[in-house]
Amino acid sequence: METIEFESALVTGSAGFIGFHLSRVLLEADHRVIGIDNLNPYYDVTLKRARLEILNGYDRFQFYKMDLQDIDGLKKVFSSQSPEVICNLAAQAGVRYSLTDPFSYQKSNLEGFLNILELAREFKIKNLVYASSSSVYGNNKKIPFSVADRVDNPISLYAATKKANELMAHAYHHLYGIPCTGLRYFTVYGPWGRPDMALFLFTDAILKGRPIDVYNYGKMRRDFTYISDVVDGTVTAMHRPFDYAIFNLGNSHPVELMDFIGILEKELGKKAEKNMLPLQPGDVPETAADIRESKEKLGYEPKVTVREGIRSFVEWYREYYGV
Repeated sequence: METIEFESALVTGSAGFIGFHLSRVLLEADHRVIGIDNLNPYYDVTLKRARLEILNGYDRFQFYKMDLQDIDGLKKVFSSQSPEVICNLAAQAGVRYSLTDPFSYQKSNLEGFLNILELAREFKIKNLVYASSSSVYGNNKKIPFSVADRVDNPISLYAATKKANELMAHAYHHLYGIPCTGLRYFTVYGPWGRPDMALFLFTDAILKGRPIDVYNYGKMRRDFTYISDVVDGTVTAMHRPFDYAIFNLGNSHPVELMDFIGILEKELGKKAEKNMLPLQPGDVPETAADIRESKEKLGYEPKVTVREGIRSFVEWYREYYGV
């Protein structure tokens, strides 16, 4: 398998959860990282700034606060910093929020991604890796989800924009020969995680004595994937350009939601008061990743169990919030 070395990488969404961890790993490996993030207020900006503060401690990190829609600003960054590879993680995240503010997805996930593709073409980037999502599988009845499955039936606008990214990347690869790899991330969690995701919401509520919302009356299974496993797969993808490829980055051991909550209760030493609710619009009852291709072509091997992952998150949460 062909691998490439690179000195400089552009990471969009570098103050985000995955972007922060990826940037830190690249910096520790002596790469130069050019970070771009608009620090949008979709969730607590203080958390984004705290991540950024850690990255700013590295000499080889250069940060630009900007939107991906700002093509002129992006062009200046590319001209002055000459990135060799791109990892595009910047996006309007969240399935449910796409029901509230659909236009933020159009701007960030479609227009923003098109700008990245255009600049990858113009500046002859060696490799473009970008975040897709397990949500593209929609209500796929075949478990586990395989990259060979048809994904033409998204059930949220967020999922539709991620599927669109895969199609746009395909067109740019076909027309201009840009190596493009899309990574379908499955429910990523861990320290410095996103406050809008289950583990963070549950931990916060349980420690504050508030009830937690349990959707589909707890009949949910999720392929929870620990952050370091996802970052390992992403770094490998950055070093291994494929003409056009899509990979699942999941743990491949889905966990029952009630078991997940049980592990969290044990780690917190506190029982959760549960508010049982129906399935939310745009949500799916189960996700599970078929990672055979990722193992074969990326050498991807998730290592962290859900119990270990939750423990790490809880330790970080207690320390960060002084609980």
